Amino acid sequence: MAESVDRDANRALRARFDEVYGEYRQLRSGLDDLQAKLAELRVTERSEDGQVTATVGARGEVITIELDQGVYRDRDAAALGRKITRTVQRAAAKAATATQDLVAGYLPPASGSMDFLRTGEFGALLRRADTAVERGLDQHG
Repeated sequence: MAESVDRDANRALRARFDEVYGEYRQLRSGLDDLQAKLAELRVTERSEDGQVTATVGARGEVITIELDQGVYRDRDAAALGRKITRTVQRAAAKAATATQDLVAGYLPPASGSMDFLRTGEFGALLRRADTAVERGLDQHG
């Protein structure tokens, strides 16, 4: 009887391993493609008045900021700073969404990594691992 239970448990464990390994192989095979797409990702946003143009990369890092000649007429440095900041923030928010969309094609939707990309909370990365560890302890402890 115990031998039958062990065989069934081993079959279930092997099936789960094969499933996880298949997901890993799929992820790994697309990783180079994903990295190339993320490296090429650029999002450009313009201020409402068109005087500031900001381009950011996949992580929201500033690639370029272009200023129209009209910004020099106003001579209000604080207002210009705020305009640049708002424009970069909008571009970075769009880049974050574009990055999530790209990565979503390579990761399971309920993965901790996708949760982290959506929320920015490191806890999302750990919750899935915590759950797996708890399951392992329950099965073996």
